[in-house]
Amino acid sequence: MTIEEFQRIWQKKNHGKVADSEHDLQVACVNWFRATHRDIAQMLFAIPNGGWRNLTTAAKLKAEGVVAGVPDLFLAVPRGEYHGLWIEMKNGRSGRMSKNQTAMIDKLQRQGYRCEVCKSILDFIVYVDDYLNTIRINLSSPTTSALG
Repeated sequence: MTIEEFQRIWQKKNHGKVADSEHDLQVACVNWFRATHRDIAQMLFAIPNGGWRNLTTAAKLKAEGVVAGVPDLFLAVPRGEYHGLWIEMKNGRSGRMSKNQTAMIDKLQRQGYRCEVCKSILDFIVYVDDYLNTIRINLSSPTTSALG
C-alpha cells in the first residue's frame, strides 16, 4: 500500500482529520504497518508506558516492570546486525525527547537494537521499509566454505 493510498483511507475514516497528536500518529502508523505487512503484523506492538496515571495504577505498573524512557513501539523482527527495531513516536510540531528516552535509546542501541524517532507517518514508513529490507543474517545455518 502506498502512502498516498493510506492517507486517502485514513482521511476518509477520520473525516479528513490528519494525524496531529502523538496518539493519532501512532494509530496511523500501526494501521499502515498492519495493512502493508500482514505476514508480520503482530510482530509490531506497543509498549504502553506513557501517559498520566493515578498513583495507584502508576505504582502497579512500576512494580510490573514499566521503565521510564522505553520507546513506544517494538518490531520484534531481527534484520541484519539488529535484534529488532524500537520506535519512539513524537508529535511533529511539539514532540521532544526526554532525558530518560534519550538514555534508553542509547542503551538499546548499545545492545544491538535499531532505534528511530518518528515525527510523521512518512518517517515511520521510510524507517520500517529500510529496516525490513535489510538482509537478514541466518546465524543458525551452516556456512559454506569457498574451498568446498
